[in-house]
Amino acid sequence: MSPYKLVFGKACHLPVELEHKAYWAIKRLNLDFDAAGEKRLLQLNELEEFRSQSYENARLYKEKTKQWLFPGKLKSRWSGPFKIAQIYPFGAVELEDEKAGRKFKVNGQRIKHYFVGEVDRQQEAMPLHDG
Repeated sequence: MSPYKLVFGKACHLPVELEHKAYWAIKRLNLDFDAAGEKRLLQLNELEEFRSQSYENARLYKEKTKQWLFPGKLKSRWSGPFKIAQIYPFGAVELEDEKAGRKFKVNGQRIKHYFVGEVDRQQEAMPLHDG
């Protein structure tokens, strides 16, 4: 008795065994191998088309559901230059939107520098010598 049969209670059939049994059944029933092969390819193509359509339908469903459930929640609240109004302890920062005049607190680690105009960056090369 195999370990597979001890665990699952039935014999383990490998795909090669199943394929051999299928060919044996076709041969015994005197069916045409070519016609059976074409039918199998047609079934596989239909299955692939069905899977592709279901994937597309799931994608469309997710997009529509996301728009319906989260109309403005996932939209970024802040983009653009802001002025730092106040810095609080433990890294909290209050930003002020000068155009809209609103203030809100954010984590200070999320803030990036905003440079107006061109940024002058210098490149310097330092040759390394083996010593």
